[in-house]
Amino acid sequence: MLSVHTSPLHQPGTGDAGGMNVYVVELSRQLAALGIEVEIFTRATAPGLDPAVPLAPGVLVRHVDAGPYEGLRKEDLPAQLCTFAHGLTQVWATHRPGYFDLVHTHYWLSGQVGWLAARRWGVPLVHAMHTMAKVKNAALAEGDTPEPAVRIIGESQLARDADRLVANTPDEAAQLFHHYDADPERTAVVQPGVNLDVFHPGNGAVESAGVGRVAARARLGLRRDALVPLFTGRIQPLKAPDVLLRAVRELLDDDPGLRERLVVPVVGGPSGSGLERPEGLQKLAARLGIADIVRFHPPVGQARLADWYRAADVLVVPSHSESFGLVAAEAQACGTPVVAAAVGGLPVVVRDGVTGFLVDGHDPVDYARALRRFAENPTLSPRMGAAAARHARRFGWGTTAAATLSVYENALADHRARAYRTRAVAALRAAVHG
Repeated sequence: MLSVHTSPLHQPGTGDAGGMNVYVVELSRQLAALGIEVEIFTRATAPGLDPAVPLAPGVLVRHVDAGPYEGLRKEDLPAQLCTFAHGLTQVWATHRPGYFDLVHTHYWLSGQVGWLAARRWGVPLVHAMHTMAKVKNAALAEGDTPEPAVRIIGESQLARDADRLVANTPDEAAQLFHHYDADPERTAVVQPGVNLDVFHPGNGAVESAGVGRVAARARLGLRRDALVPLFTGRIQPLKAPDVLLRAVRELLDDDPGLRERLVVPVVGGPSGSGLERPEGLQKLAARLGIADIVRFHPPVGQARLADWYRAADVLVVPSHSESFGLVAAEAQACGTPVVAAAVGGLPVVVRDGVTGFLVDGHDPVDYARALRRFAENPTLSPRMGAAAARHARRFGWGTTAAATLSVYENALADHRARAYRTRAVAALRAAVHG
């Protein structure tokens, strides 16, 4: 596996680390449990890192020196791909021929290196876009920076040349077909998963998720009677946390009495174009007059994150683009309903009217209207939360790994068949011309 621009060892919610990090880690662990040895190659971002770090039994993370350790933005990384490819092939040279059976790349930067490695090693390439430039540019948040042409060119090449493309949802597969002319025969839909051992209602009883909420609030220092709409994730225009803050202002304008019990946690750190204004969201909260009820918290580990999900009345995911929406699946697994933008994979993750509400567009008034339903009906969150926890059971990582392994097997079978045909044609030509 290649994850060039973000390490699976990094804390999700910091820098460029997010759902893709969780995806690579959990998928690798589950593949190892199925007997697949996995080596994950990522760029070293600090001096003195061990060249190889065990992540789990059967999973090894390899750090590759490529460019300066610090100060490189994701936009600067294309210039370091040749160096990364050199480091990758140096490791490959220490193994016996045929050691790697397949290359699985994540995000377009990894795909560029993986394409070269797969061709050199004579193995199939499986690629997961995770996000796509053309899709992001079509739904660009105000003030955000468009994805560059070099990324679009790289993604188009991968859509054309990868042995298999993995899409998170049927909607993402349709976007691959529409924007990149991807071959449906070489495209597989594999839904990401949730670590159900970590993300659960908190007491083992889906139907009584409210008990887990009380305990989580006690651990986090939140009032039992608080109204808690939560945002968690990378703080950047793409994720639109500002929509939640503006919706809260609308909510208070309609019902000023809510201020006494309203708490709005924002759990995450600036990322991507959000790094250009790292304190922009705090300043927005002050301008809106809600700085006293918005609580900013740095990214946390999975166990603590699960407590934030359990403590919330509702998770708000107003993203402009989401290939899947992993945080929405995690929150539901914890028994918490979701209010989300009806974009990307979120309509697959959230059952509108059952496990939460989907909102068309990004008008804060519409989000305030959805939040008001939870404020006015105290039984709505636990009722939807119980349905959400049951719904989330279908998103286990074991299912994702089994489906991914099937993709690998099909890619290997097709690759061997093509190699056999190539050898047969070459032998026939040699016989004819001999």
